[in-house]
Amino acid sequence: MEEPVASAAVGIVTSQAKEYASPYLRYFFCYGEIAEDFKNQRNALKLRKQRVKTRVDEAKRQIEIIYDDVEDWLRRAEKELEETQNLQDEVDRVKCFKWCPQWGWRYCLSKKLAEKTPIITELLKTSNFAQVGYRGSLQGIEFITSTDFMDSESSKSALNQIMEAISAKGVNMIGLHGMPGVGKTTLAKEVGKLAREQKLFDKVVMFTMSQNPDINKIQHKVAAMFDLKFQTDMEDTRAEELWVRLKAEKDILIIVDDLWEEFKLERIGIPFGEDHKGCKILLTTRQQQVCSKMKCKEIPLGILSKDEAWVLFRDQAGLEDDCSILNEVAKEVAGECKGLPLAIVTVAKALKDKSLDEWRDANQRFKDSTHLYDEEVLGGCPRAS
Repeated sequence: MEEPVASAAVGIVTSQAKEYASPYLRYFFCYGEIAEDFKNQRNALKLRKQRVKTRVDEAKRQIEIIYDDVEDWLRRAEKELEETQNLQDEVDRVKCFKWCPQWGWRYCLSKKLAEKTPIITELLKTSNFAQVGYRGSLQGIEFITSTDFMDSESSKSALNQIMEAISAKGVNMIGLHGMPGVGKTTLAKEVGKLAREQKLFDKVVMFTMSQNPDINKIQHKVAAMFDLKFQTDMEDTRAEELWVRLKAEKDILIIVDDLWEEFKLERIGIPFGEDHKGCKILLTTRQQQVCSKMKCKEIPLGILSKDEAWVLFRDQAGLEDDCSILNEVAKEVAGECKGLPLAIVTVAKALKDKSLDEWRDANQRFKDSTHLYDEEVLGGCPRAS
């Protein structure tokens, strides 16, 4: 008879504890309910964390930038799961039923579980992210890959002048001019790379004009760098959209490579000068006259000295620094490249590991050629068979 009476008494006390919601009484008499609620909520958090982490991993594979609040939620969820693992282990290890005699243990564990459960519940409530990340602005592959910058006296001088000009007030357009193959594009990429590394501009953009520029392609490339999606297929309307978007940026460096003739950048949608004093233009061209017509601060890029040309040629051809017959012929070939880095690299790589007879044959063909220094430098360079 004693056991039924005691059981009934406990039932009454438990019912009253729930009714009056005294946390202290609940810790004693509602352990099973508290432990079950904690276990369910913690398991739900574990599953939710796995789901959010899966979405984050997929977003990263799509080169998205993860939102700060998502990263923060994952850190807090991971921390909470780690901190409550001991509690979970204790609940699983000790199966305490209604008649568990360890009242002190029941109270302490119930209290810990009851304090942690609302924290876990709150984490679950704040885990419904519509999106976990976003596509960041493109940075330009030109400045991610190595530029193979030639550290010659002429290149260093031009680089220093350009870096000084892009930082100077009142200078909004710089023109780098020089012979085809002298290294203007490589130098321009080095400027862009340095400008990004030194955080001189909010954005650095580079595109190529060439002899017959594709305005549509150029506009879309620039737009992609600023996360702009055009609303029209009309060139002039796209230019207007791009103009407005670029004016919203404080500091921009636009590198216009291989400009053949005077060109109005407004046609693309690039504001500069009085329209946007924070926008600096660096253009490269083969013709000094283009720089004059575009009213640039002109910076020339000269050819390599004889010694610089030979060092570059020797390294690219994989030759030893000696007085061999092969080197004597190679020096003549290097001289035929007239200090143009592009020609030197192309010819040296083409003749690398060739026999002495092949070097001599190439040397003679170079001397007989009249096209090595045409604007199509690479196309005019005789190649070893």
